[in-house]
Amino acid sequence: MNGRAHKGGATSIQRRRGQPARIWKTTTITDNRGNEVVVADADGPHQVRVAAIPQRSARAEVPGQQQINVVRLIVDPHLDDVTLWSRVEYAGRQWDIVSPPAYHHGDRRARHWSIDIRERP
Repeated sequence: MNGRAHKGGATSIQRRRGQPARIWKTTTITDNRGNEVVVADADGPHQVRVAAIPQRSARAEVPGQQQINVVRLIVDPHLDDVTLWSRVEYAGRQWDIVSPPAYHHGDRRARHWSIDIRERP
């Protein structure tokens, strides 16, 4: 077995055994002014298992500053209606998506979405 096929299999196992997360879909609604607005859909989230990779973290250096905590989630490829306006609940905390979800199309076992999330203050 070559290293590439083995790596793809390892990614799949990480996601299958990964940590639970909830990712809300988005929907478009019309606000009270008649504008179409994209919001997190209240009908219910995707219940998924994710592999998490810390991306960056910055401590608050000055009183009043916020700590920045960014994590990349690796998620199975079967997610519909997840955008920048989606919300994520992971590790008991609420997170925002900070960049558009990226779809990675490798071999059958390596297909996944990567989603960068930032902890909500």
